[in-house]
Amino acid sequence: MEAFDANRRKLLGAAAGLTAWGAHAAPSAPASADDWERVAQSYDVAGEFVNLENGYYGIMARPVLDEYQRNVDYLNRYSSYYLRRQFDRTGMEQLRTQLAAHTGVPADELAITRGATESLQNLICNYRLLRKGDTVMYANLDYDAMQYAMNDLARRHDARVALVQIPEPVHRQAAIDVYEQALRAHPRTRLLLLTHINHRTGFVLPVAEIVSIARARGVDVIVDVAQSWGQLDFKLPDLGADFVGGNLHKWVGAPLGTGFLHIRKERLADIGVERGDEDYAVTDIRSRVHSGTVNAACLMTIPAALRLHAEIGVANRGQRLRTLRDHWVQRVRDLPALQILTPDDAGSYGAVTSFRLRGHTTAEANQALVDRLVAQYGIFTVVRKGPVGGACIRVTPGLYTRTADLDKLVAALRALSSAAA
Repeated sequence: MEAFDANRRKLLGAAAGLTAWGAHAAPSAPASADDWERVAQSYDVAGEFVNLENGYYGIMARPVLDEYQRNVDYLNRYSSYYLRRQFDRTGMEQLRTQLAAHTGVPADELAITRGATESLQNLICNYRLLRKGDTVMYANLDYDAMQYAMNDLARRHDARVALVQIPEPVHRQAAIDVYEQALRAHPRTRLLLLTHINHRTGFVLPVAEIVSIARARGVDVIVDVAQSWGQLDFKLPDLGADFVGGNLHKWVGAPLGTGFLHIRKERLADIGVERGDEDYAVTDIRSRVHSGTVNAACLMTIPAALRLHAEIGVANRGQRLRTLRDHWVQRVRDLPALQILTPDDAGSYGAVTSFRLRGHTTAEANQALVDRLVAQYGIFTVVRKGPVGGACIRVTPGLYTRTADLDKLVAALRALSSAAA
């Protein structure tokens, strides 16, 4: 067994580190342009187009990718011998312990999943306190699959669905007001879904304030942090919610197929066991997830992603992404034909921002613009539906994005806006 462990250490090695600034710099210290260029160079990206669709998932930086490839190779050699004798016994618990240090909640309040969709579906579909005639509530900007899960929950319990329409333009207080009004209008609301950063416009919802309002009315809240976790500087307890689902493959940069769910220990009994799981006790949060055989190499790579994430620093990462976002938004806000759907208020945005050309409100019209941006300008973006004013185009830079890439977008938008005027 000692030889087995030594062989693993030799094969896998220590994940290569990437330090963007001096070891003695404060975590919140700004990085220089040269520092960020070194970070950008740690990503291997295609040069045939400018990828401004990083809201889908975050590609792995080279140190994490190298670790993932080593893990794939190792598993292909040692297969179930390693998984059953080591990883299943101690590896997953070590993962939960490491993740707990980042999230700010105890390890026994975390379960590893394949992503935020699985996490949130399990939380929603297994919620046990809904009764006939109660109401579940979500917003037009919440993720589609989560809306479907809330609808399914309501159908199964003969409950009602209340839809919150987020206004355009939106700001922090307007969002708080619209939820407060909706909760007042639907006094039998039992479960509320909130999305910290929605994937349609990128608006940062003031979750903690809304959770406080909901809690005062006896409403439970499930929070979707798929887009915010790893991008905004916060710990899970800051949200005030008892139930949270998130990703590790977006802004943390772990391999695709990694995520987590959080249930506050005192509320575990209010989320049912996933599909009758008997591998874990009903008092164990891991019984709320049953994914079957997962991609273990992805899970084995989470520590490398968390190490690199910590080296860069979430505050630094968030500031860099906002700086990149501001670079292009500030250069097109004066265009009368262009609508920017994401506010500039401090604390109300991150990397994600959406726009539409005035009059282009259908998904088809926006898809035509997305296709034109790719074909004519070599810029890749994505259409998003759901905002009250119609479909839009989402722009999301990543840590490897250069300002020169965003200057190309600015030039393209100015040309498109001029043609549309």
